[in-house]
Amino acid sequence: MLTQTPERHARPRRYLMCRPTHYTVDYAINPWMDPTQPTDTALALHQWEELYRTYRRLGHTVELIDPVPGLPDMVYAANGATVLDGRALVATFRYPERAAESEAYQAWFRAHGYREVHRAGHVNEGEGDHLLVGGRVLAGTGFRTSRAAHAEAGELFGVPVVSLTLVDPRFYHLDTALTVLADDHVMYYPEAFDADSRSVLRALHPDAILADRADAEVFGLNAVSDGLRVLLPTAAKNLAGRLAEHGYQPVPVDVSELLKGGGGAKCCTLELRPA
Repeated sequence: MLTQTPERHARPRRYLMCRPTHYTVDYAINPWMDPTQPTDTALALHQWEELYRTYRRLGHTVELIDPVPGLPDMVYAANGATVLDGRALVATFRYPERAAESEAYQAWFRAHGYREVHRAGHVNEGEGDHLLVGGRVLAGTGFRTSRAAHAEAGELFGVPVVSLTLVDPRFYHLDTALTVLADDHVMYYPEAFDADSRSVLRALHPDAILADRADAEVFGLNAVSDGLRVLLPTAAKNLAGRLAEHGYQPVPVDVSELLKGGGGAKCCTLELRPA
């Protein structure tokens, strides 16, 4: 328990989301996906709509990109790009099953007046592996985004990039193992990272909230914070308590059907950071 709970402040955000109109699991590109198990598209839509309405109720702006038939993972909009200072670095996906998403996201950014829209030259899965915190980008590698993509992002956005290596295939994107809570505050699951990355995180964020295995395994770290309110899975009960101790307001959301595809609240949410 903290001796003094910090005062937290919400900041209105602008997000991009994609309805799971075509959601299903008919291939497996991460350990959460099992095509032999049934999926419920109607339930996924219901859970997504609740997440969408929650953002709007909290005062955030949500833009929508049209879902494309045959691209069931487009719902995980965070993977589509990284957006900073009005520039969009559009993803280049590792797996062919998702490759066509890049065209859809690139077209959306161009149609919506972004002054710079770049397609990544290296394998890069967007904000899934690039998280802005404290004036720097924490960048994940090990399963999806290549290390070369980190330098590409740093050059485009003009900010320092810190590479972190993921070692547990269940946490294949950085945003499944680490949450940005405030301008310079994070929570993460240490066992998802290699020893060097854990040392880096301890040095950069000595006051971080550390998640345990149980909360990590229900995707508790695939969460979205506006600086005060933190949307996280209903099953991450211990983590919700830890957040409250640190002055945050946990907002539980049920995204259990979307977890079958390997995503949660954060995977469904790409932050659009204006210039």
